[in-house]
Amino acid sequence: MKILVTGGTGMVGSAFKNINTKHEIILVGSKDCDLVVRKSTFKMVHEIRPDSIIHLAARVGGVKGNTDYVADFYSENIRINTNILDAAYTYDIKKAVSLLSTCVYPDKAEYPLTEDQIQNGPPHKSNFGYAYAKRMLDVHSQALRQQHGCNFVTAVPNNLYGLNDNFDLENGHVIPALIRKIYEAKVQENHAVHTGVNIWGDGSPLREFTFASDMANILIHVLETYEGSAPINVGNTTEYSISDVVTLISKELDYNGIIFWDTTKPMGQLRKPSNNQRFLQLGWKSENYTSLEEGIKITCKWFKENYPNVRGTK
Repeated sequence: MKILVTGGTGMVGSAFKNINTKHEIILVGSKDCDLVVRKSTFKMVHEIRPDSIIHLAARVGGVKGNTDYVADFYSENIRINTNILDAAYTYDIKKAVSLLSTCVYPDKAEYPLTEDQIQNGPPHKSNFGYAYAKRMLDVHSQALRQQHGCNFVTAVPNNLYGLNDNFDLENGHVIPALIRKIYEAKVQENHAVHTGVNIWGDGSPLREFTFASDMANILIHVLETYEGSAPINVGNTTEYSISDVVTLISKELDYNGIIFWDTTKPMGQLRKPSNNQRFLQLGWKSENYTSLEEGIKITCKWFKENYPNVRGTK
């Protein structure tokens, strides 16, 4: 099967290069095609003529970007998603799997997060435009299924991390930000400068993490096995405290310096557990997920080998 993967230069997209699959994978990045432009999107899909599409491309950013440019994040992502899905319908693509985001869930959702809650209230205001655009990606997929019989589905990840992540200290997610902070503190220590590492909160909040390479395999598994119409949670549901994450990263980077837990700063919700039973019923096993210990080991090794030429450090 020929599979077109949009967002091919991002963290999850680039992970498709390193997985074993019987399928032909065609990665398309922003330099290959501007998906905001309808004509170029249709031209690209027409020329590649894939059997299926895994849609990852999105305009993404941190809290500041999402807040300052809320309309831009909504409008651009709506256009990207609309263009891809309409092109998939127009050229009779057999199946499309689109990746959502955990931010699609309501701010006041009940835990564990189950797929039937996605439209049960507004998302958190910090992701307002982006989250609604992602919700509409699911709505559009289901509408095309209802009207035209298109086999288009959506998958919901949790906290993703891995090679080619964004290591920006302001806009990066927790694992890449901690890797960079601890690595740079270690470098300072090697020069006899003991700055320590400052981390918001007390380290107690629990989070779920999924390795990017796992997500590439997961999306192919969804493509091959899922015939439902509802969105599907696909992340690893093992919980780790932020303190656990710091300990694992410190071990891999050989950092034995000071950790400052700044309890005057917000640390978010204590838990944000999700339910992935619908996905496990497709034959995916919990043991198929890469453990956080192994994923952090691989990511830290890659970071050390590529620093400072990694995304978010320039």
